[in-house]
Amino acid sequence: MLSFIFRRLMQSVFVMLAVSLIAFSLFRFVGDPVAQMVGQETSIEDQENLRERLGLNDPLTTQYLRFVGNLAKGEFGYSYRTRQPVSEMILSRMPATLELGFVSLIISLLVGIPAGIYTALKRGGILANAILVTTLVGISVPTFVIGIFLIYVFGVELGWLPTFGRGETVQIGWWQTSFLTWEGWKSLLLPAITLGVYQLTLTMRLVRAEMQDVLKTDFVKFATARGINYRSLYFNHAFRNTLVPVVTIIGLQLGGIIAFSIVTESVFQWPGMGLLFLDSIRYVDIPVMSVYLVLIAMMFVIINLLVDLLYFAIDPRVRLKGAHG
Repeated sequence: MLSFIFRRLMQSVFVMLAVSLIAFSLFRFVGDPVAQMVGQETSIEDQENLRERLGLNDPLTTQYLRFVGNLAKGEFGYSYRTRQPVSEMILSRMPATLELGFVSLIISLLVGIPAGIYTALKRGGILANAILVTTLVGISVPTFVIGIFLIYVFGVELGWLPTFGRGETVQIGWWQTSFLTWEGWKSLLLPAITLGVYQLTLTMRLVRAEMQDVLKTDFVKFATARGINYRSLYFNHAFRNTLVPVVTIIGLQLGGIIAFSIVTESVFQWPGMGLLFLDSIRYVDIPVMSVYLVLIAMMFVIINLLVDLLYFAIDPRVRLKGAHG
């Protein structure tokens, strides 16, 4: 067990080093941050002095080592645009993104898993086929189109739900939550559904495919021949054997929802990390962009590590491989 965890941790360290190099290199070519920070009447000499103070004239290797060293110490630097610490800017936006991602994931699981089981057990049924066609549309239509459609129907035409912002929130320490107010929940619903539709479709189709494969196995046929209750057979035997891929998709979904919430946050003007990232691109705010990418990668690494540990607990084959590994 310990050797398994150690190997995964070492892999995670190498992944984070690679991501930090990509984040550092990628955003060095998106524009000149100094040109965005100063006015048109600022002299060339003043611009060069500012560039020197920011360390932008240092060799790239020096800048990269300083970047990695600061990340390791939890020092994310200051925004070029607002002069605020990047850590404070991201922490202030993180609750909005995490709450949006959590509710989207819950929606996708609560709808996707039962729908996947139903369509696997009722193959060829009218309702099952209707669900499959509907989800095919859901996975084909871009997220921003779904968001605009929901805004038009439930926000403009019916006027039931807000179309932008978080609504009323409650401050608990540094965490600003929408979960404790009715207006917060109303504001959260449309973006959560928009973000969850695509994930819901992936969950449903994965559960359906895995369930159908398990139902064709010999042990299920043998259990059926023994006269085991169908409910017990389907849920205690067949569904349990689909848990490993389902755990995988849940882990990847959570990371994907957080990472790819940028479009949804932009459509609904949801004040999360994704919207902050878009603003940073607009103003060439390199520290914010780089730290955002590294944090998103870290979330994926942590989630994948937790998924691996769940594999270790759920699947005896993984434990056996890890013991000999």
